[in-house]
Amino acid sequence: MESQTDALPLQGTLEPELRFDRLLLTGAAGGIGKAIRHRVAEFAEHVRVSDLPGVLSGDAAPHEEIAPCDLADRQAVDALAADCDAIVHLGGVSVERPFEEILEANIKGVFNLYEAARLNGVKRIVFASSNHVTGFYRQDERIDASARKRPDGYYGLSKSFGEDMAQLYFDRYGIETVSIRIGSVFPEAKDRRMMASWMSYDDFHDLLRRALFTPGVGHTIVFGMSANAHTWWDNRDASVLGFEPRDSSERFRDKVEATPAPAPTDPVAVYQGGVFTVTGPFDSV
Repeated sequence: MESQTDALPLQGTLEPELRFDRLLLTGAAGGIGKAIRHRVAEFAEHVRVSDLPGVLSGDAAPHEEIAPCDLADRQAVDALAADCDAIVHLGGVSVERPFEEILEANIKGVFNLYEAARLNGVKRIVFASSNHVTGFYRQDERIDASARKRPDGYYGLSKSFGEDMAQLYFDRYGIETVSIRIGSVFPEAKDRRMMASWMSYDDFHDLLRRALFTPGVGHTIVFGMSANAHTWWDNRDASVLGFEPRDSSERFRDKVEATPAPAPTDPVAVYQGGVFTVTGPFDSV
């Protein structure tokens, strides 16, 4: 599939001739990972593709190195990051789950990843954070990256921890990170909440390129969304990236509004985090 951004000139401070020798992509078997796996070939000569053992499908492309890895295994993650110049970290549990599951993949896993980056001299990470870091803001509120974190569950809490890891490892070790608070990266907006949070694969691809190659990002937090007509997030704090999304969820409005609207008191209509604000607790009573 051709990206609409492939033919577009880079904007802002990017240098189009830059390319890594080896890029690590974790979470390559997840929804976003599968969608961008073939696209990241333009960013590096070699792409090390990773996910849990047994879940990666398909043959490796000529530029790919298949490297199954459990993110909770510190020694395995250390080896995974060896000889890599940069990391796109999509790996981990991507939905609300019991804390023990979140702990292994999303908290131990992100610690292991940043330690592996430090030990292997990796200087740039793109961290797949989430809008669920701020999920308890209401949908009638507009926030930017400086707003106080209000995670809506264990998943959002783990992404908040990941952002704090990114800040610590920049301040202490100089590892630069762009944390993308991903909204809803899907082929189309499926409901009214996604009309505000949706992001196209093409816009995500362009943001990823900027997150990898824009110099001097320090630790930058950016909300991952397209140019939707209505949204809850302000990306002014991420202006260093020069990111200007080109797609919009408006093309899905008629289809979405043809479906029944949720009740005004339904969390999916009240909170930016939607159903995540009421998922769980998971312990039996």
